[in-house]
Amino acid sequence: MTGNSGAMTSGVRAGGWGHAGRAVQGPPPPLPFLFVVLVAAPGTRTCPTVQPNMLNVHLLPHTHDDVGWVKTVGQYYYGVYNNLQHAGVQYILDSVISALRAEPSRRFVYVEMAFFSRWWHQQTNATQQAVRELVRQGRLEFANGGWVMNDEAATHYGAIVDQMTLGLRFLQDTFGDDGRPRVAWHIDPFGHSREQASLFAQMSFDGIFLGCVDYQDKELREKKQEMELVWRASASLQPPTADLFTGVLPNVYDPPRYLCWDRLCDDKPVVDDPSSPEHNTKGLVDYFLNLAATQHQSYRTNHIVMTMGSDFHYENADMWFKNLDKLIRLVNAQQQAKGSRVHVLYSTPACYLWELNKANLTCSGPATSPAGRPSSAMRGSQEVCKQLEALAGPAANVGPYGSGDSALLEEAMAVLQHHDAITGTSRQLVAEDYARRLAAGWGRCKVLLSNVLARLSGSQEAFSICPELNISVCPLSQTSARFQVAIYNPLARKVDRMVRLPVSAGAFLVKDPSGHAVPSDVLLLPQPEGQKPRPELLFSASVPALGFSIYSVAQVFPEKPKVHRARPSPEKSGSFVIHNEFIRAMFSHETGLLTQIEVTDQKLMLPVNQTFFWYNANTGVLQNDQPSGAYIFSPDGMQPLPVNSSAQIRLLKTPLVQEVHQNFSAWCSQVVRLYCGQRHLELEWTVGPIPVDDKWGKEVISRFDTPLDTKGYFYTDSNGREILKRRRNYRPTWNLTQTEPVAGNYYPVNTRIYITDGKKQLTVLTDRCQGGSSLQDGSLELMVHRRLLKDDRRGLGEPLLEKKSWVRGRHLVLLDAVGKAAAGHRLLAEKEALAPQVVLAPGRATRYHPGATLRKQFSGLRRALPPSVHLLTLAHWGPDKLLLRLEHQFARGEDSGRNLSSPVTLDLLNLFSTFTITHLQETTLVANQSRASASRLKWTPNTGPVPLPSVPPLDSTTITLQPMEIRTFVASVQWKEDCLGPAPHGRPG
Repeated sequence: MTGNSGAMTSGVRAGGWGHAGRAVQGPPPPLPFLFVVLVAAPGTRTCPTVQPNMLNVHLLPHTHDDVGWVKTVGQYYYGVYNNLQHAGVQYILDSVISALRAEPSRRFVYVEMAFFSRWWHQQTNATQQAVRELVRQGRLEFANGGWVMNDEAATHYGAIVDQMTLGLRFLQDTFGDDGRPRVAWHIDPFGHSREQASLFAQMSFDGIFLGCVDYQDKELREKKQEMELVWRASASLQPPTADLFTGVLPNVYDPPRYLCWDRLCDDKPVVDDPSSPEHNTKGLVDYFLNLAATQHQSYRTNHIVMTMGSDFHYENADMWFKNLDKLIRLVNAQQQAKGSRVHVLYSTPACYLWELNKANLTCSGPATSPAGRPSSAMRGSQEVCKQLEALAGPAANVGPYGSGDSALLEEAMAVLQHHDAITGTSRQLVAEDYARRLAAGWGRCKVLLSNVLARLSGSQEAFSICPELNISVCPLSQTSARFQVAIYNPLARKVDRMVRLPVSAGAFLVKDPSGHAVPSDVLLLPQPEGQKPRPELLFSASVPALGFSIYSVAQVFPEKPKVHRARPSPEKSGSFVIHNEFIRAMFSHETGLLTQIEVTDQKLMLPVNQTFFWYNANTGVLQNDQPSGAYIFSPDGMQPLPVNSSAQIRLLKTPLVQEVHQNFSAWCSQVVRLYCGQRHLELEWTVGPIPVDDKWGKEVISRFDTPLDTKGYFYTDSNGREILKRRRNYRPTWNLTQTEPVAGNYYPVNTRIYITDGKKQLTVLTDRCQGGSSLQDGSLELMVHRRLLKDDRRGLGEPLLEKKSWVRGRHLVLLDAVGKAAAGHRLLAEKEALAPQVVLAPGRATRYHPGATLRKQFSGLRRALPPSVHLLTLAHWGPDKLLLRLEHQFARGEDSGRNLSSPVTLDLLNLFSTFTITHLQETTLVANQSRASASRLKWTPNTGPVPLPSVPPLDSTTITLQPMEIRTFVASVQWKEDCLGPAPHGRPG
C-alpha cells in the first residue's frame, strides 16, 4: 500500500476503548476484584512519602514524544522544521536532566526508547553517570520502555513483542534492574486491545495506564468509581498469568485546565509574590483543591493522579518544574496549616500503582475485552533475516558478500509499530521516511541473506530478491532463459507453495532439488487495453521446515509450446464454475460475480455474493459534521454505493490453477483464484487510484453477503492471536447510545474475521490489518482503500489524497463446519504471516570454497514441530547465545477434532541442525528477567485467592506448552561446523 492510504480506520482501530467521542467496543462483563498486597514491589524503596490520612495527589511530569507524526523521527529529535510543529526531543532530555539534578524532590517519566537511546549515545561519560544515578534513585522513571508506544489495533502480536523486547533490552543493558519499567503506559493509542494487555502481563508489568477510552464508557466508570480495575486478558491462560491492573487516567494524558506551564501553553504562571499585581496564588490553589476534590469523586482510594505534560513538553523544563515546585509548596505548607487534607507530591506511575496496591481497593474488572499500512510481508522478511542470522551464527554477519545484520531492519520495524506509523496517521513526508528506514534495513538483511544462502548451499551466486513480485515485476526472471529459484520457509513445518514469476514468452522446464521435473504452467494474463498479455510461470514448490529448496528453471522450445490464456467465458447466461478436488466456486454469467462456495469433501454449500462498494466520505460541510480523514471513518450515510453492479470477466483454467479475472471499473479489479490442492479461495484485489473528480471522497470495501443467520454476532482476531466475539450495536458494560451506526460497529481485523450460524463458518483472512464489520446478519465487510478530500481536524493537517495511490492485496476465504474451522484459519493465518522468501540467482555459481558440499535443500530442524506449535522467535542474542520463543497457537477448547487445543510437550535436544543447545534459561516474554525470579504485584478476586501458576521445571531437553502459552528462552549454543562448513577466503569479484 502506498502513501497514507491506511485502510484501517482510526476511531475504531483498537476495538476496545476508543478516543473520546468515538463509539467503539468497550470491555465485557465485569468480575469483582479485591486488591490485596502480597509482596513488596521491587524498586518502591525509591518512592516518595505519602500521607496516609490525606488525599494524596500524585503529579506525574512527563512528555509524550511521537516517533514520527507531523515531522519525521529525525526532525523531531533534532528540532528542525519547527514551522511544522515546535518539537526538539534532544533539548527536552537535556533540559529535564538538568532540572532533575537541580532539585532532589523532582521526578520525571520517559517512554520512547527510539529517542532516548539516540540521546544516550550522544552524551558524555559524566552525563551518563549522572543519569544512571537519577534512575537508581527512581527520579527518572521509564514507563513502558518499548522502542515506541505501539498501536494496539493495527499491530501483529509478534511485532509488538519484538519492539518491546528491543527497547527493554536497551534499558536492561544500560541500567540493569534499576531501569526496568514496572508499568505499561499507553496514553495515546486510539483504543486498547485484549491481546496487548495479555502480552503486557506476560512481560511482567505490574499494571497499565490508559489515556484514550470511549467517552460513554468513561462517563459511567467515573460515576461508578470504576476507573481502576483488573483486566483478565485471556480466556486460555491460567489466571493470573494474563491479569493486568488497568487504570484510566482522568484527563487523557494532558495537564488539568489552567495548569499547563510549558512553552507550548498559554496558562499563567504561579505568581507567589504578594506585592505583585499579578499575584494569583489564592485563586490558583483554591482551583486546584476543588479540582482534586472533584476528581477524587471518581476514584476509590485516597490517591489520585494528575498528568503534568503533553506532546513534546519540557523543552524548557524549568518552566514546568518551577511552577510545580510552587504549587506543591503552597498546597502542602500553607493550605495544610489551614486544615487542608490534601497532600501534593512529585510521583511516578510505578509509585502511584504501589500505593493503590496497598490500599485494599475493591473494584471490578473485565473478563474479556475487544480489542495499516504495511502488510505482513515485511515482518515475514524480518523473521527470515533473524532466523538465518541465528542458524548460521557469526558466518551470517561477515562473508563473501560483505557485512550484514538484522539490527537496522529490527529498529525500522520497531519504529513502524508506533501508533502514528502503522495506522496511516502520519504525514506523507513521514510515511516516506518510514519507507526509507525499511529499505535501509532490508539492504543490510539482503547481504546477510546472501552470506547465509551461499554458506548453507555451498555455492556463491549473484542472489537477487524481487520486491515487486506482487505486481509481477522481476528483472532477472523476465530477462533470463535460465535461472535458479531458492525458496526459504520460515515456518517450523514443511510448506507446499505455488510460486509465480514473471517471465519472457515461451515454455519453461522446472526441476526440483533432486533434479526431477515438476508440473508447471505459463499463464498469459490479461492487461489493460493496448498492452500485451503478461506471461507468468507457475509451479508448485515443497520447502522443508526452517529451510530452503532450490529449483532450477530453463526455457525450452517444444514444437507446440502450451501457453494458457485468460479468455472470455463462452456462455452468456446461467452460471460457471472453477473448482479443484476440495472446492467449487460458482459465478453468475450475467454479473460475473461470485455466487456460491461448495466444500465437496465436507458436503458444505453456502450462497456467497461478493463485490465492492464505497462509502461516500463525510466532508464536514454541515455544522457539527465530522469529516472522514486519517483518524476518523465518518461515512455520509449508512448505505455504501456499488463500484459496479457487474464485472467484465475472463476465465483461465490450467491443471495447476483456475482463475476468474473480474474488472469492475478502471480503478477496481479482482482475480478469484483456486490452486490445485488448496482448501481456500483466494481473492486478489487491486483498487486505485480512486477517482475523486466528482468531489466525493471514497472509502472502498469488499463485502460478502450470505443467508447465514448470525443474530447480530461476528468474530475478529485480537492482534493476530485470540478470537473475540462482537455484537452489533452493543457494549457489554453500558447501554450504548449509538451515534455512528457504521463506524461504531467497525473493528480492527489483523488477520481474520468470520461469521457463523453455529453450523457453518465463513472466514476471511487478510494479508494486512484492515477495518471490518458485519453491519447486517449474514454479511461481513472489509475496508481495502480510502481516498479523502478533507483533513479530519485531529492535528495532522493533511487529507488522504495521494493522486497515484493504489493497493493490491489478498483475502483468503474459508468455508468450514464449525468444529473444523479453527484448524483451518489458525494454520492458514500462520502461513500467510510468514510466507516463504523467494530469492533468484542466474545459476552461474562458484563453490563457496573448494571442498564445499553443494546443497539444493536444507532444513534448520531435525524434525518438524507439531501443527499446534509455532516458532515465534529464533534470533541472535549475543556471542554464542540465541533468543528462542515457542508458542501454542490454539486457544483452549478451540479444536477438539484434531486435538490441536491440547497441551504439547517438545524435546529440544538436537532439534536444530546447525547448532546444539548447551544451556537454556527461561525468561519473561521480553527476555529481560529470569522467569523463575520475576515477580509482579499480585491481586486477588473477592471470589477467593487465585493460586499462582508454578513455573514448570526446566530440564535440558523437554518443555510443555499449554494453549495460547508463549515460552521464551535464552539459549547458549555451539554451532556445528560440519553442517555449516568452513568459511571461504576472500570475496567474489
